[in-house]
Amino acid sequence: MSILGYNGGAMVAMKGDKCVSIAADKRFGIQAQTITCDFKKVFDMGPRLYVGLPGLATDVQTVMEKLRFRKNLYELKENRTMTPEVFGAMLSSMLYEKRFGPFFVEPVIAGLHPTTHEPFICNMDLIGCINQPDDFVVGGTASAQLYGMCEALWEPNLGPEDLFETTAQALINAFDRDAISGWGATVYIIEKDKVTVRDIKTRMD
Repeated sequence: MSILGYNGGAMVAMKGDKCVSIAADKRFGIQAQTITCDFKKVFDMGPRLYVGLPGLATDVQTVMEKLRFRKNLYELKENRTMTPEVFGAMLSSMLYEKRFGPFFVEPVIAGLHPTTHEPFICNMDLIGCINQPDDFVVGGTASAQLYGMCEALWEPNLGPEDLFETTAQALINAFDRDAISGWGATVYIIEKDKVTVRDIKTRMD
């Protein structure tokens, strides 16, 4: 088993019409043993910017703290809000710095541009290679199942409610087919004037 799958996890981000979603499961486990069902994997990095960190739980927390520090430093220095594109470049650069002893996380970024409100999503591997498609990105141990579900369900220009439904259904049906992720989910819908967070109850077996 890859060390990236040691704690399990599933994550997805999707683009909609002037909105974007990011969702993750809640399980924290050690291989097949479940420890808790309220483990946070998606972190608020700004008013309309979220980062999800599937992977090794210790590195998830380390990377999140490093990111928060670097983002705050940038905003103090530049006196402006960091855009999702710049945040992605910063995270990519941070991971590549450690390429010979990498952090075992595969980040997923979702956000809206602070002024144009253009949706942005991307994901990257553990050494920071950016993938920036126009539809959706996935991460975690249920990636293969998520690709299939998202291909089947995603449509262009979804509104916030339809985007929530599509994201939730894709995530739930994907991690039902993966033994080491699931046990509840959290879905974030990011719009220009608000962020809606919904917790979803799923099967617990």
